[in-house]
Amino acid sequence: MTSFALAYPRGMVVAGRRKSIAFFIALGVGLIAVTVLLYVGWVLLSWRTGLLLALGVVLLALIISGVVLNTIFLVREIRRNEQHDAFINAVTHELKTPVASIRLYLETLQTRQVDEAKRHEFYRIMLEDSDRLLSTVEQVLRAGRIGASGKRLTVLPIDLDAMVTECLNRARTVHRVPVESLKHIPSSPLQVLGDPEEVRAAISNLIDNAVKYSGKEVDVTVETTRSDQKFAVVRVIDHGPGIAKSELKSIFKRFYRVPGPVAARVKGTGLGLFIVRSVAKRHGGRVWAESEGPGRGSTFVLQLPIAL
Repeated sequence: MTSFALAYPRGMVVAGRRKSIAFFIALGVGLIAVTVLLYVGWVLLSWRTGLLLALGVVLLALIISGVVLNTIFLVREIRRNEQHDAFINAVTHELKTPVASIRLYLETLQTRQVDEAKRHEFYRIMLEDSDRLLSTVEQVLRAGRIGASGKRLTVLPIDLDAMVTECLNRARTVHRVPVESLKHIPSSPLQVLGDPEEVRAAISNLIDNAVKYSGKEVDVTVETTRSDQKFAVVRVIDHGPGIAKSELKSIFKRFYRVPGPVAARVKGTGLGLFIVRSVAKRHGGRVWAESEGPGRGSTFVLQLPIAL
């Protein structure tokens, strides 16, 4: 399955999968229709036999249930394979692009004479590509670690606003955005209880996600507040492309990316929001997304337990 997805253009693979889904749905509907017609004919011929009629009803229900379940499982498996293939394609692209870029600049430095300013520019670009490469590898490894059932949390009190400030400073450096593009509205002193490494990864993923999908005009605000006596929340608000209401829950699934031109423009592995949801659940909190629809921005809310 993997080699198939890598050997052929993704559009051809997706089109093939959709045809398969349509085929199985049509097959299921056809079998149910044939069964119903046969049953109606049999009832008309044997309507006097009450016992056989009752058994026939049970048999018909079992057959229809079996066909429906079979179709559901087949469609689900096809969609799962499609998501795996999309993930492999995305990761391959995210790994191959910076490696190819680094190799190109190294070859240029090796074979041609460049002035000092150009040399420093090449070094800067190669370092940025290296950071991008490491970020992708770390994202994949983190998803694997969080998914491992045996991993235990190292729970400590965390100064929430200090951690948000740290994540914002990192995002300004990584994405090269000015200070005013990433705003912070802190709460009164507030500590949450959690694993610092995982909480940092969750907040950073939300901020990175907001910056990436904002395009050229980055305007992101991060708020921290106490929601009640037990929980604190981190709100990451952007003015990006927004999210359709039908997609607000699906975006937290592993490998899932909202289909459309935005996903084609913004590269990703489909793991960032899955990691955020996993971290929230492991800490007894939750995460959700709010949006008024496409073109109207979005808000991601991460809820974490307060350190009492």
